[in-house]
Amino acid sequence: MARKTVKRVKTGSVERRFSMAKAGFLAGAKYATASAGTLFTAKDKRDDRRKEILSARAQELVEELGSLKGSVVKIGQMMALFGEHFLPEEVTTALHTLENQTTALEWPAIERHLKRQLGEVKLAELEIEQQPLGAASLAQVHKAVRKSDGKELCLKIQYPGVADAIDSDMRALVRLLKLSRLVPMTEQFNMWLDEVREMLKREVDYDLEAHTTRHFRTALADDTRFVVPEIVPEFSTHNIMCMTFERGIGVNDPAVLELSQTRRNFIGRAIMELCCREVFEWNKMQTDPNFGNYLLRIGETPEQDQIVLLDFGAIRDFDNEVLGPGREMIRASFYHDTDRLIRALNALDFLARNAPRKLLEEFSELCFEAVEVLQDPDRFPPPASVLNENGEYCWGKSNLPNRIMNRAGRNALSVHFDVPPKEFIFLARKLLGAYTFLHVIESEVRGNTILEPFIHMQEEDDIALVDQKTISPGG
Repeated sequence: MARKTVKRVKTGSVERRFSMAKAGFLAGAKYATASAGTLFTAKDKRDDRRKEILSARAQELVEELGSLKGSVVKIGQMMALFGEHFLPEEVTTALHTLENQTTALEWPAIERHLKRQLGEVKLAELEIEQQPLGAASLAQVHKAVRKSDGKELCLKIQYPGVADAIDSDMRALVRLLKLSRLVPMTEQFNMWLDEVREMLKREVDYDLEAHTTRHFRTALADDTRFVVPEIVPEFSTHNIMCMTFERGIGVNDPAVLELSQTRRNFIGRAIMELCCREVFEWNKMQTDPNFGNYLLRIGETPEQDQIVLLDFGAIRDFDNEVLGPGREMIRASFYHDTDRLIRALNALDFLARNAPRKLLEEFSELCFEAVEVLQDPDRFPPPASVLNENGEYCWGKSNLPNRIMNRAGRNALSVHFDVPPKEFIFLARKLLGAYTFLHVIESEVRGNTILEPFIHMQEEDDIALVDQKTISPGG
């Protein structure tokens, strides 16, 4: 089926600001008018009616954002991914629909952009497929062949003007949200907007992404389970990244579940070990762990199966100052050590200092349950339904996220727990992304045998850092 296309991306700041201001004003006006109408709704149905109105207005707003493409769509996607702590649920639900908007830029516009970036002589050395392999909010990807040797390549082409529009898009989006009255303008929200701005600037920095890709290619060179594309500098610029084309199937492909249990276990273990290396060893984390960033390459034997890693634009460097307490949370949860966990939470500025001990113990139990996939089942057994006869965790049978959400909902955490720091949310997203990967491919692996080789890495430094940043649990 042919992909929807547009002839150009609106990058003029006046044009984009007008589109967003109009959308924001209309959404706000409709919300205010409809909300006033709820005064005449029966009291017991008023909240439900307000939620319906908020959801409808948010969806209209998101549709206008989607028509603009570029950084404003990516901003919306990031807000959906990380904003559940400070945005109304109806708004984040609407923003998630932006993830499905994959309208591509038409080939004539892409070709003109390529000629400006590479020059006609260099461009003539490539045979480029006009139909994109994929399209996103900031760029689209085209397959190419180098004519001189038939080498298959991939061109990640950033939309013209997108990088220059980030700051103006951010300012316009804030004005839009104020006009729409859909989002509370809190200090936490403003802090997250600053973080989103920095994340965006990293994602459009193709020189940085090429450097990070090379770093991971080198770091994983001796691990045959992983494939990282090679950067091809002769066809790369600040706005175009050329790399080798790597074949594979998607994680959601039905063929994956047709693989033997042994093969799916091998793949699942590899993904979890990569997650542990990022967190405990490298201090570099893929903060966008969606399935589009992975392909599976099936070999002739299970040991030859490989995971292709794609898109290193969302890789984020963390120093020990921020990641150390996060690692301590994992260790404390792994050992079921409540006092150690509380110290780590304090170091992350996650806790109100007057939180009752009983509430802290309940939250500790929640954290202990959250890492059950990585626990030694002999010491801390999970529900019997998620273990096979070998004591391996059956990730496909687990409903752990639902259990965690239900437990969290029963605890009145909002009064005593501050909005989580962004580093904690990145770490939680990373672990959830790895969990979801293994859940989808239905791996059966003892998680403790994956975590144990990594858990003591940097431990002494992390403990010293937490002690330095926090007070004792009883203090």
